[in-house]
Amino acid sequence: MKNSTPTTPSPLTISTQLPPNSTTAAPGFIDQILNDLPFPPWVLYAILAAGGLVVLLIICLCICCHCKRKKAKKRKKKDQLDLKGLKGASGAALVGSSGDDARYGSTQKMRGKLLYSLEYNAAKTELTVGIKQAAELLAMDLGGTSDPYVKVYICPSKTKTFETKVHRNTLTPVFNELFTFQVMKSVLEASEVVMQVFDFNRFTKHDVIGELRVDLSSMDWNHVIEEWQALSKPLKCEPEDLGEICISLRYVPAGGRLTVVILEAKNLKSMDHGGTSDPYVKIQLALDKRKWKKKKTSIKKKTLNPYFNESFTFDVPFDHIQRVHLVISVWDHDAVTRNDAMGKIFLGSDATGNQLLHWADMLSNPRRPVGQWHTLLTAEQVNATLVLKKKLALPKMISRHH
Repeated sequence: MKNSTPTTPSPLTISTQLPPNSTTAAPGFIDQILNDLPFPPWVLYAILAAGGLVVLLIICLCICCHCKRKKAKKRKKKDQLDLKGLKGASGAALVGSSGDDARYGSTQKMRGKLLYSLEYNAAKTELTVGIKQAAELLAMDLGGTSDPYVKVYICPSKTKTFETKVHRNTLTPVFNELFTFQVMKSVLEASEVVMQVFDFNRFTKHDVIGELRVDLSSMDWNHVIEEWQALSKPLKCEPEDLGEICISLRYVPAGGRLTVVILEAKNLKSMDHGGTSDPYVKIQLALDKRKWKKKKTSIKKKTLNPYFNESFTFDVPFDHIQRVHLVISVWDHDAVTRNDAMGKIFLGSDATGNQLLHWADMLSNPRRPVGQWHTLLTAEQVNATLVLKKKLALPKMISRHH
């Protein structure tokens, strides 16, 4: 008997054979196109890359424009007034108080504010002006700060001018300085106090930040007046501009030598008919407020911006230096008539403002020349502050002129 083993039918295999030259992706199609191009393939790649960059640039520009429009809408919405909350409000309420510099539509520059005090003693005929502090001052330097100080005088007399100390790199200086003026009550009622805030610059003209002018005619002097006021734009007519002078100081304690270099002056007042002057400079030393030694520069003909660069050395012992005052005065030389005073300053331990700062810098930097520009004052202003007595009777000291 024949054994029969059941067999499992094998699965049906269907093979589909494609023509040798046909493919689903046509692998030779792209190569054929590239070969048919009239230019090298890299040119096509460059064109495609440039097109992609253009498309990307357009997309970026569209996004930027959209963001700008969005910001403009937000700004416009923020600047709009809420008219619903202003129904029934008066015109004064809409505009704000007259002293508000930040009101809508104001073109006035914010210069800061100053806290001052005024007190008058009728028995002594003394007006005491206190410069307390300043805040929110206008930045005048590149670093976003200022070097403020305050100049105080009374108009229209202007016989005496005071300056506070310079405060470095601040927009909120605290001064706390008092200045006393001798003023009769009748003169006081026709006067005003001028407080000018300056930004100190060692080698250039000092910039005016702003000023306050307080009318004294209607003040109640039964109590001390103290208040904040916003600074305003300074008037150009006050005080008279007499020009500036640049000097260098050097003190050597070991040898007891004080060297004064008169470098130059600029924008001097015209004293002659031709619109010029013949300026020269007097240098005077006073010891214990008594006239001591003096020298003078050469005369520069027909100029308002003379250049001197002349050096003068005086023997001043170390124990005398704190008792010495240096008086610098500019004069117009006249061959026939009397010489005319053009401007004056003094430096020393009793000086104020920039003059005191220059003197202190010289003492704190021994053997080192320290130069600085100074604004000239009238002789009356300086003489009212520094009253010199007759010439000092001392043995003659040696002075050298270079």
